[in-house]
Order: sequence, then C-alpha cells, then structure tokens
Amino acid sequence: MRILQDKAVLVVIDFQERIFPAINEHEMLKRNVPLLIEGMKALGVPVIVTEQYVKGLGPTIAEIAEKLEGIARIEKASFSCCDEPGFMMELASSGKDQVIITGIESHVCVLQTVIDLQQNGYHPVVVEDCISSRKPNDKKIAIERMRKEGVTITTYEAILFELLRYSGGETFKAISRLVK
Repeated sequence: MRILQDKAVLVVIDFQERIFPAINEHEMLKRNVPLLIEGMKALGVPVIVTEQYVKGLGPTIAEIAEKLEGIARIEKASFSCCDEPGFMMELASSGKDQVIITGIESHVCVLQTVIDLQQNGYHPVVVEDCISSRKPNDKKIAIERMRKEGVTITTYEAILFELLRYSGGETFKAISRLVK
C-alpha cells in the first residue's frame, strides 16, 4: 500500500510528562517525534493528539507540545484511542483512512489503537522510531504482533519522503532540513 499525503492523518498518542521519563529510548523520541510532527505539518497532513488520564499522567511533554500548538488534545480513559468517541469523530471528520501512528506505550495504547483502527476499516502505519514502551521487549513483541496483523511499519524519515513523493520545491527543502 502506498501511503499518500491526501489520504493520511497523523495520530500522536499519550506523550505525557509523568510516564515519559520511564520510557525506553525517550531521548530518541524527544528528537524524532517533533521532527515527524513538523514534517507532517509541512506536508499539510492533519494531526490528532490524545492524552491518557491527564490528572494522573500530566500533559504532553513540552518538547512535543510546542510542535502541536493550536491542536486540541483529546483526553481518554480507554487504552485504545478508538474507544474514545471524540477521537473517532475527529478521525471520521478528517476524511482520511491512512492513519500514521506515533505514541507510547507500544504494547498498550499504540497496539490496541492499531488493531482497532484496522477493524474499523482504517490503514494504520506505525512509525517504529517514534514509538516505545518502558521495557524494550514490550515494544519488540508489540511490533511483531502488529506485523502479524498486517500493519505497515516504517520510520519517520521513510514516511516523510514517501508522502513527499518528489524532490524540489519548498516542502522538499523543509523536509530535507528536518532529517539532516
């Protein structure tokens, strides 16, 4: 399946203050996720953001939140974003069916969301270097399960250039600056 700019939406799942420091590879996420978000915005891809139980886990971390300025957060109590009616309404109103996923934790909220998206007729695309869990093995097993379920796995640089499609122009220059 070719991932296309006019069919894609980015979903940013639960990068919250109180859990983020315990996440394996959190420094990598702090670098990669803002680049992914900036690239998606440069490409005109809409962004949906969730936060899990904000009272307990706090807001989205500053490094990511600053890239999401002006984008409303959808608070959820469910692990799967798809069990939150506000999320499903926002996704449906986007008119997009290719759902690019970044988030934590890989084996809980990300995995359950991805499976539910598939069951609801969407095509989830998981950005492997923009997801993680507290334990490395949990991420590894989650990725294995996603692959077994037929989910597309990619990297932030690969997805940005796939959506871009062509070299040249201002958007190409913006994406190129981000990934250098």
